[in-house]
Amino acid sequence: MDVNRVVKWIALVVVLFLIWKHVLPWAKQQMHGSGSAASSAQSSCPAAAQHASEAWGSWLHRFANPPYDVAAWSSFRGDVDTQIAAAEKECRCTQESCETARAAMSDLRGLVSEFDTAIRNGSPPPDGAVQRQESIDAKIDAAAQSAAAGK
Repeated sequence: MDVNRVVKWIALVVVLFLIWKHVLPWAKQQMHGSGSAASSAQSSCPAAAQHASEAWGSWLHRFANPPYDVAAWSSFRGDVDTQIAAAEKECRCTQESCETARAAMSDLRGLVSEFDTAIRNGSPPPDGAVQRQESIDAKIDAAAQSAAAGK
């Protein structure tokens, strides 16, 4: 065997070894890294939406009937708005679960706004508030089911 041929074989083996040892793991990490970020957002999104809905329901009974404590309402609303914004941030992915959770947060934001108007005007709560909350919770449940199914 000639020396040039041996050197070429050794060089080929070294290149193949480097590809196997460094390039392939890097490529796998790149492919799985972006997918895991999407899947993480997909699974954390319904949880964040659920947290916002629970924050809304936690003290709402205090504002069911007039007279209202407007200062307490303002603080409560601020907390709920923060939770909704956090859920919307978690739900920026394009999967079905995120879209459904974003729709629920949009509905919740609308319900909070209508309560705000009623409380600031000293009016009773908006009509159909309970049914609307049930609809919001159903959307969040559907988002969680979609996330569990990988959608």
